[in-house]
Amino acid sequence: MEEEKKEVYSVWALPDEDTEPRFRKLMEALRSEFIGPRFDPHVTVVGATKLTADEAKKMFEAACNGLKAYSATVDRVATGTFFYQCVFLLLRSTPDVMKVGEHCKNHFKCSTTTPYMPHLSLLYAELTEEEKKKAQEKAYSLDGLSFRLNRLALCKTDTEDKTLESWEKVVVCNLDP
Repeated sequence: MEEEKKEVYSVWALPDEDTEPRFRKLMEALRSEFIGPRFDPHVTVVGATKLTADEAKKMFEAACNGLKAYSATVDRVATGTFFYQCVFLLLRSTPDVMKVGEHCKNHFKCSTTTPYMPHLSLLYAELTEEEKKKAQEKAYSLDGLSFRLNRLALCKTDTEDKTLESWEKVVVCNLDP
């Protein structure tokens, strides 16, 4: 029997329809100024994990089961040291936010040593410190923003592909209100 191909999957929590356009607008503005790939606003709940399509779907369904929509609050606008964490909104580690992270990680059997750092990326790029500062200042308008995460998405996210052209949402599940 031929072994099923494993691909890289992630689970994203998606902001509700009210706040999503706000994130999108800022992300568009940052991207047109600093040049980066286009991606949907999301909070990663499970980072890149190698699975077969079947495993990923089963784990995702199980993780969504009984999970409720939750609120998140932007703690601060931060910059990171690598491409996928160039400029991002660091979210408060509230019990709700951390619980969802923990819950999904368990379903996906992720044994990551790094603690869960809930964040919403605004820009993927390789920038100088100076450019990061400029980009960061543009995002201050979202500081302290509270919003709801009401959907989870299972996505194919090949982290080698920095154009993100191969990235796709496989399935989206609406969380109970």
